[in-house]
Amino acid sequence: MIVTLKNGSIKEYSSPISVLDIAMDISKDFGYMATAGKLNGKVVDLRHVVDKDCSLNILTANDPEGLAVYRHTTAHIMAQAIKRLYFQAKLAIGPSIANGFYYDIDIEGGFTLEDLGKIEAEMEKIIKEAIPLKRFILTRDDAVIFMRERKEPYKIELIEDLPKESEISFYAQNEFVDLCAGPHLMNTKLVKAFKLISLAGAYWRGNEHNKMLSRIYGTAFAKKSDLNAYLTMIEEAKKRDHRKLGKTLGLFMMNNDGPGFPFFLPKGMILKNTLLNYWHELHNRNGYQEISTPLLLNKSLWETSGHWDHYKDNMYTTMIDEQDYAIKPMNCPGGVLVYQSEVHSYRDLPLRLSELGIVHRHEKSGQLHGLMRVRCFTQDDAHIFMSPDQIKNEIKDVIKLIDEVYNLFGFKYHVELSTRPDNFMGSNEDWQMATEALRSLLNDLRMEYVVHEGDGAFYGPKIDFHLQDFIGRIWQCGTIQLDFQLPLRFQLEYTGADGEKHRPIMIHRVALGSIERFIGILIEHFAGAFPTWLAPVQVKVLPISEKFLNYGAQIKKSLVDAGIRAELDVRSETIAYKIREAQNQKISYMLLVGAKEEEMGNVTVRTRLGGNQGQKSLENFIEEIKSEIAEKRF
Repeated sequence: MIVTLKNGSIKEYSSPISVLDIAMDISKDFGYMATAGKLNGKVVDLRHVVDKDCSLNILTANDPEGLAVYRHTTAHIMAQAIKRLYFQAKLAIGPSIANGFYYDIDIEGGFTLEDLGKIEAEMEKIIKEAIPLKRFILTRDDAVIFMRERKEPYKIELIEDLPKESEISFYAQNEFVDLCAGPHLMNTKLVKAFKLISLAGAYWRGNEHNKMLSRIYGTAFAKKSDLNAYLTMIEEAKKRDHRKLGKTLGLFMMNNDGPGFPFFLPKGMILKNTLLNYWHELHNRNGYQEISTPLLLNKSLWETSGHWDHYKDNMYTTMIDEQDYAIKPMNCPGGVLVYQSEVHSYRDLPLRLSELGIVHRHEKSGQLHGLMRVRCFTQDDAHIFMSPDQIKNEIKDVIKLIDEVYNLFGFKYHVELSTRPDNFMGSNEDWQMATEALRSLLNDLRMEYVVHEGDGAFYGPKIDFHLQDFIGRIWQCGTIQLDFQLPLRFQLEYTGADGEKHRPIMIHRVALGSIERFIGILIEHFAGAFPTWLAPVQVKVLPISEKFLNYGAQIKKSLVDAGIRAELDVRSETIAYKIREAQNQKISYMLLVGAKEEEMGNVTVRTRLGGNQGQKSLENFIEEIKSEIAEKRF
């Protein structure tokens, strides 16, 4: 039996052997670090027995999939602790998630923050007990009986949704048993560092018509130092919460009369328009033509595009002239209609159509979160129509554009390739061709990327850009989606050099993603202290006393005339108070004006971080700040 490892090396065994024993055979230390195996592309338990030729990757907590197994086991430990402390609690689901895990529990009266400490203490006991996790299988009927005996109604409902012929997987930890497909760690003692983070409410199965359950969020790491770093990041994130800063800085507001529909305030509009001015300049430079398409389009269009079958539950609809219409959740069908409105030849391609299109999507109320998850947002879309031989160059240019955007704001990023989902549209052959085109391009560019099987859009595979902000959090923003399906469904054509009709290929592309969400990310990334070029107020003029209000007004006028966003503080407050307030408002520059400044025709310059740069002539200051703004410097 031949086992091919991730690095290409070969291990040969004469009889069946567990993944754990293979890890131990590679290295004892490696075996102790292992959390799971990836056997022929599927994540399996270390206890899984290999009995034929295969490819195998041993996972540790340093691998995202290995860390997910580690956290999933911690979720089971938490559930066991809850059942020991609150035997009447009913368990729902408890998966690992991006930053940890959660478990949904039905318990009378819910939990309090004080309860989390009790649960953590019981979890510590369970970890010290070094309880082995044992997997066993039952038939569907036996599984239902088993869970009825344990009085777990939510588990019974999950089992009854499975086909009758299913074999149901369970994991046992002494007295505790949970319905679970796995995989899991070998025993509870392997969990080294965890923390229960917060409480929330969650409807059973995400349906607001179902019962509200208590959700406990937690996280886990293989090292205490990693856990401490994560907890520090969470505390920093609280300080940077865009909802709090958005209110403090007067950028945006939310209102119960329109949940999920953000209101941008005057300073927020300056921020938004400055960002969009850069977007226009960037796209003009890169040969895009801007269009605008309607918010409302006929149902038949959405049926042709495939959105009605795949996305209608998230669409808002209405009736016009006794016909069904939908508010657009995406801009792409409108872009297709623009292409379709004219006859095209190969000389017109590539045709790059950009659009700042307002879209509406019905998000559940429990998922709404400031600007990060809204029901109405502006998508910075572009749809590129091209011939097959232009695919690589166009995608390279899009990658270059997105790279410029993220570097401007100081974001690091990584790339993911997402392949055909279960509810795909089109033929396997088209999907294979499109996926391999993206994979080949990433390989040609020598870009590191992770493959997410089954996570593509319903009409095509995609490349996603996940950026990392100042405190290390990951956000998915940019995307490039290759689409053979919409040109086919809408019968798009161009005349080739051979005089024959051909089908164009289509790229869907966003750089910022949702403008609203990107602004939320920027607020938290910069903690509201934006680069001067982006800041709603770039300069605050601070008269030392009321005697110098006129001189301050002259300074402000000169700044505004020079195209600089400036405000004058006319309040009867001490200069120390005015400086402190300007710093709290994250103003880049403060210009102090008093007797000496007025006499010399100068200003005293103070920076946001408290640095006093001394007196400067107004002309020199204007020249310096205009240069900083023009170059979009930090």
